[in-house]
Amino acid sequence: MPEGHTVHRIARDHGRLLVGEALRVTSPQGRFAADAARVNGLVLTDLEAVGKHLFYWFENGDIGHVHLGLFGKFRVAKGPETPDVVGMVRMRMQSSRATIDLAGPTECSIGTLDDRAKILKRLGPDPLGKKADSDSAIDRMGASKQAIGAVLLDQKVLCGVGNVYRAEALFVCGIHPSRLGIALTRAELQMLWDTVVAMLRQGVKDNRIITVGPEHIAHIKGRAFRRGEATFVYHRDRCLKCATPIQTVELAGRPCYFCPTCQRR
Repeated sequence: MPEGHTVHRIARDHGRLLVGEALRVTSPQGRFAADAARVNGLVLTDLEAVGKHLFYWFENGDIGHVHLGLFGKFRVAKGPETPDVVGMVRMRMQSSRATIDLAGPTECSIGTLDDRAKILKRLGPDPLGKKADSDSAIDRMGASKQAIGAVLLDQKVLCGVGNVYRAEALFVCGIHPSRLGIALTRAELQMLWDTVVAMLRQGVKDNRIITVGPEHIAHIKGRAFRRGEATFVYHRDRCLKCATPIQTVELAGRPCYFCPTCQRR
């Protein structure tokens, strides 16, 4: 499942190709056909990312909602030509600048402002939001009796963080993932929030997850590299800082990578 930086990058990049134009919206697969007909031919006025959710604002007040989930993917073909449909395309959006196909999302629907509000109501603050309420997120983390490694994946506490960023942020802050939220100090929680914000912003800029410094990846520039080559602990065999063997702990149904030396309980 893509993390928040990917969704925000999609909103930025796709917005440049779609916003301000009357879109041709179709459903080659058929499952989205009725909703597509509601907005076909309408101008897209904005494309918004909140955590892992995308919202498409149309001129008539309708709002599209996409959540990619585990298997959702976009395919972008730039230019005015209409490309062939490849695979099971749930939604196709066409402007004079591009054709964007969506396949395999968890959610793809057209709704109202109230529908959007219901979705936002169940989400915590987005670290990439311009007006993100950091105090609210910190309060929620600090009040939790769950392990902080599980709390960070709870989209009701803060939204947009996934498995990679939780492991990397906890490592950078020196916090063991099994420590309870209520056991963390306000200063630790603030540091954790600030680290998540910085990492996600960098992810949007890089359009990929790189949590280590440039000195750690200088030797692999110019070629594609694995996730574990650009992280401190995630998918690594040994800690990049102290070379201790990396361990994992199952939290929120997923393994959380950590260094038992750098992140003591």
